[in-house]
Amino acid sequence: MSADRRRGFTTGFAAGAAVAVGIGAAIVAITGGFGSSSAASQASDVIHDDYFKAVNGSVLDNGSIDGMIRALRKRYHDRFSHYFNPQQLQQFERSTSGHFSGVGLTVTGVKRGLRVASVIPRTPAQRAGIKPGDLIVAVDGHSIAGEPAEVSTARIKGSPGTPVELRVISARGGKTRDLRLERASVQLPVARGEIRHAGTTKVAYVRFATFSEGAHGELSATLKRLYRRGAKGLLLDLRGNGGGLLNEAVFCASLFLKKGERVVSTDSRTMGHREYDAVGNPLPAQPTVVLINHDTASAAEILASALAEHHLATVVGTRSFGKGTFQEVIHLAAGGALDLTVGEYLTANGTSLAGTGIRPEVKAADNPKTPPDEGLRKALAVLAERAAVENR
Repeated sequence: MSADRRRGFTTGFAAGAAVAVGIGAAIVAITGGFGSSSAASQASDVIHDDYFKAVNGSVLDNGSIDGMIRALRKRYHDRFSHYFNPQQLQQFERSTSGHFSGVGLTVTGVKRGLRVASVIPRTPAQRAGIKPGDLIVAVDGHSIAGEPAEVSTARIKGSPGTPVELRVISARGGKTRDLRLERASVQLPVARGEIRHAGTTKVAYVRFATFSEGAHGELSATLKRLYRRGAKGLLLDLRGNGGGLLNEAVFCASLFLKKGERVVSTDSRTMGHREYDAVGNPLPAQPTVVLINHDTASAAEILASALAEHHLATVVGTRSFGKGTFQEVIHLAAGGALDLTVGEYLTANGTSLAGTGIRPEVKAADNPKTPPDEGLRKALAVLAERAAVENR
């Protein structure tokens, strides 16, 4: 397929399903199409002329592109490449324009719809009783099974004060509920920290939600505040963190790694090989445990793997999402866009996490059907053991 590409580089790419992680993603416009002699072009002409019902050309175009993307996804086990038809693209771009709000959820795309990764306190979602692990399968009566996560989340977003209906399957018992929520302006707290005890040791517990712009500064300020209060260890909770900006992952890792130590590298046919090392001076070293789950993805996996591979932290929890790749939004001149996988990132020791994720050193899973947080309890116990050794 010949193409005239006009590139305008941006800083963001879709991370998993919930949030965007920037690894030099590009917006690309493609003009041109199949040669007149291609089988796809011939089949389209035959269907247009001879099918027993009149067929709109856009139906064939969308179907042809969908087929190509499905072939790529199946052949290369690529979960993240998608095609946005013109209507889906318009909805997605409107939802990310800054003029729309949501209901207070972070989510991860799954086959049946969107799995709730976390619920932001004091939001419509929390007031409606939505819990982490719940599954959203329809928005305003429209099934979102098999739909790109970016499109599904765009359906949930809208102007503050407007209603949205969600069909939710509970993680606790599988009950299906139809919920009507009112959208609101929601601010995601990046880093929430408090003093906890791991055994007899006073430690910092930090729930880190996303790698948005400036997140490293919030993480740094939270850690310094808790260390000043006497914390002698750190439990960094990355559960439900779907990622964010690559540079923020590097800056956050730089709070722990020595200057010049490898954080991550990326490989791409179009962008080549790039390496990202820690910068500046790290904070004073503390016994550290990182808590992850299956909704820990992308930039969060970069940070967790960097700490583990430099022997700075013990990873506790369940296997992470395994994002491992980054995408490029490619606008098609005829309308619509491809959200196409164009490269992968490698951990500090050169390992690809694509499809495999991070396997924790200590397994621990929270049971959503019980009130206690079993994963957190286990992580605190592991931190107590590590602190007892390192703080001697």
